[in-house]
Amino acid sequence: MLTFVFCVSLLVLIVAAGLLYQPDLSRAELEAKYGVSADDYVTAAGIRLHVVQVGPQDAPAIVLLHGFGDTWLTFDGWVGSLAMQYRVILYDLPGFGLTGPDPTGDYSDSRSIAVLKALLERLDVRQATLIGNSMGGKLAWQFAAAYPALVDKLVLISPDGFASPGFEYEKPVDVPFAMRLLPYVLPKLLVRASLAPAFGDRARLSDAVVTRYRDMMLAPGVRRAIIDRLGQVVVHNPEADLRRIKAPTLLLWGRQDNMIPFTNAADYLRTIPNARLVELPELGHVPQEEAFERSLKPVLAFLAE
Repeated sequence: MLTFVFCVSLLVLIVAAGLLYQPDLSRAELEAKYGVSADDYVTAAGIRLHVVQVGPQDAPAIVLLHGFGDTWLTFDGWVGSLAMQYRVILYDLPGFGLTGPDPTGDYSDSRSIAVLKALLERLDVRQATLIGNSMGGKLAWQFAAAYPALVDKLVLISPDGFASPGFEYEKPVDVPFAMRLLPYVLPKLLVRASLAPAFGDRARLSDAVVTRYRDMMLAPGVRRAIIDRLGQVVVHNPEADLRRIKAPTLLLWGRQDNMIPFTNAADYLRTIPNARLVELPELGHVPQEEAFERSLKPVLAFLAE
């Protein structure tokens, strides 16, 4: 009887796995759907990056850096306004979107900083304003601390960096078993459920946004790269690095952020020498997506100073 039950259970699991299995989408399919051409790729630091450039090439440069699991498209609502006055540079960070996996397999912070520096050199950008959200915010402030002469201004949108629930100092992240199933299954319902906490008002999370996130997570090799990156995360106390930042810094933070606590803003204000905070009472972790006009307004004012 036990053998029979085991066999039936195994059969159910196999059938369920077959029904839920989701292979990667082809690069050609995604490029066609999102209007990407061969000209949208730049090789820097040994990796072929999906790069978007908009605006006058001789204008002051702005580089926008997205968060974990995202792509440059998170800033799509900002691009048109920024490009009226600035050279806007966006790219899918290694391991995400149409950049895809880093051939080195290295997703450490130091590798991310080296890739950004190589990209700026490749594009002949001698100084830029860095705007980063979440993980991209952490990359932005780390780069500003390491290369102060290369950073004009800094905009940090709910940045990562300080310890928070699930991320303790000097302790490697334990990747849950369920997360390790990501390369095999990715139901749309799961994508929506994982994105919902990032929005202050979950009604603003549109089906189009959920579809876009899912599409880009299904880009070749991205799901495995996400697991590899998460497994390499180690949070270090950032205070010494933050105190080295020389660029004027704007912190933009939604009070309804359920991903990185709003209270962390006080830690950044305490440690970055020339920082100010604009809080967005009704918004969450990705204000540039949830309410792009509302969130961009203080950024434009800061850049114009």
